Amino acid sequence: MKTISNRLFGRSARMLVASVLMVSSVQCFAQQPSTICHDDGTVTFQYKNERAKEVMVDVQFAGRQKMERDAKTGVWSVTLGPAAPDMYPYCFVVDGVSVMDSQCEQYFPNEGFKNSLLEIPNRQGGLVHDIRAVPHGSVEYVSYYSKSLGATNHAVVYLPPSYWMNWEKKYPVFYLISGTTDTEEVYYKVGRVNYILDNLLAEGKAQDMIVVLPYGNPYKLLPTVPDVSKIPVTNFGGDVFSQDLVNDLMPYVGRTYRTVNDRDHRAIGGFSRGGNQGLSCGLRNLDKFSYLCSYSSFTSTDIPDVYDHAADTNGKLHLFWLGVGTDDFLYGNARDYMAFLDQKGIRSVKEFTNDKFGHTWMNARYFLDKTLRLLFNAEASEEAMRNGKPAPARTGQEPQFTPGVMARMFPKPIVSPEYDAQGGVTFRMKAPNAKAVALESELLPQAVEMKKDKEGVWSIRLTENVMETFKYCFVVDGMRVADANNMYLSPDRGFKYSIASNPASRYNFMSMGEMEHGRLWYNLNAGEAWYLAPLKGLVKNFIQLVPGADDTMESWFKLGGANAIADRLASEGKLKPCILTTNDLKMVRENNGTMADCKVHTLRASDYKTWSERRKALEQLLLNLK
Repeated sequence: MKTISNRLFGRSARMLVASVLMVSSVQCFAQQPSTICHDDGTVTFQYKNERAKEVMVDVQFAGRQKMERDAKTGVWSVTLGPAAPDMYPYCFVVDGVSVMDSQCEQYFPNEGFKNSLLEIPNRQGGLVHDIRAVPHGSVEYVSYYSKSLGATNHAVVYLPPSYWMNWEKKYPVFYLISGTTDTEEVYYKVGRVNYILDNLLAEGKAQDMIVVLPYGNPYKLLPTVPDVSKIPVTNFGGDVFSQDLVNDLMPYVGRTYRTVNDRDHRAIGGFSRGGNQGLSCGLRNLDKFSYLCSYSSFTSTDIPDVYDHAADTNGKLHLFWLGVGTDDFLYGNARDYMAFLDQKGIRSVKEFTNDKFGHTWMNARYFLDKTLRLLFNAEASEEAMRNGKPAPARTGQEPQFTPGVMARMFPKPIVSPEYDAQGGVTFRMKAPNAKAVALESELLPQAVEMKKDKEGVWSIRLTENVMETFKYCFVVDGMRVADANNMYLSPDRGFKYSIASNPASRYNFMSMGEMEHGRLWYNLNAGEAWYLAPLKGLVKNFIQLVPGADDTMESWFKLGGANAIADRLASEGKLKPCILTTNDLKMVRENNGTMADCKVHTLRASDYKTWSERRKALEQLLLNLK
């Protein structure tokens, strides 16, 4: 490889990754045999379980419905609908236990419930989140040290297609926050913000922008997690989230990406709790944000120097956009907040739906499409604000969201896995009607029986290999079930195991402290992941990480911790500049001359039995780079 300056090669390495990321295959996800979408909009759900006594499917457009078992095949099935073309969460409920569809690769990233995702296609095309043959932006998973938290936090960042083409251009930023119990991935994997914006940009209907997806519940990263039911209903997330966003994440974004860092080029918004957080943070920081969006939410009516100074507030806001479904359980509160703004003389845009099943991600995607067209377009935003209508009159029948309602909807969760100071880890699952529950793990020779308490919670404590990161699941009356209380799922092709990772282990981000992290890009549609180590200098080593038969391109990073291993070694001065990828480097080498003098190392997951062995092999490979 030709010798060039560190600064220029840093850009060259990013350009190499970018050039591959932008060549994405445009194809829809393969039809799963467990769901069959018919031309009339109905969907047949199929599930095979010979031991089950009762099976239901729980899907957002139809609720929970019983399935019937075919005596010859043992397959449970039901046909539901018709339903409008869209993306819907669903799961099977087997003898009272909710399970994901093991034949569906797409899933809903969440701290609690574990749902699969069904896509009902529009035969004529035209869904806002369709994956079309247009230029695609890139999606980056970032880690940054948060002084506000005293811990490493995570976010997902979307960069528009033009970002890698014009190295002088700077971009506005939209901070977009998911709802209660959602992870930072949800607006990517469920909200499809990247594809919605790709499509709008291709049609000239939106402005180029960077979209940052923060993690809305940083409490989860703290040593002691508070009871969510006791957090004020109009202050979801509390001050910790806002402090992290303003004091840590925003500065990280500003120094990492080419951004325009003023209020006229920043927007903030979100869905449900994320909408509350976005409005609260935005209104308290009008010197930093001028575009505010709330999707199915509301916020506090007690924010100093905002509501009682309408002229000043109106002068600072290019857009104040509020949307909610009239069938949403938050409709009453959202409507009341809109009426409050009208009373105070604060301008806003209001939009209502009644056909997207209430408090759902069908609404979130719809609202997102509407607002992306207005962001960072002062003229279009002003026209929308000028045409804003007053809030509808109150009927007295609107549902009101109270702390009591929240406590019922989000009861105190069971903690699992729970690591203790004595060097053990306890796994728990609530299944009061189960006859037997066992823990299955890749580190155990066989499943180990768990014990049930009087509350119907099964548990087991392990004391060996607790510093390892490993896959596990529960076996409930012979049926594998992921841990509903663990937000970390292994991105497998079939059944998705949960991931146990000790926060104190060497390669857990929680134990890393303040350090620089590498860049990790995902392209789910093309099935590629690229990681660039956080080091300056010539990149002479490429590591091709080949997934196993049941793995996806995310497995080497989410389960194998490849980026965490490289980050740690780089911080200790033990790593040479390198790029890790799941892509076929032979093909990349043939099409990219800059790799001619680079060395390619290949690590195949199939050569090792466990992820523990794979991580050790990767660590040794990285330590031996020349």
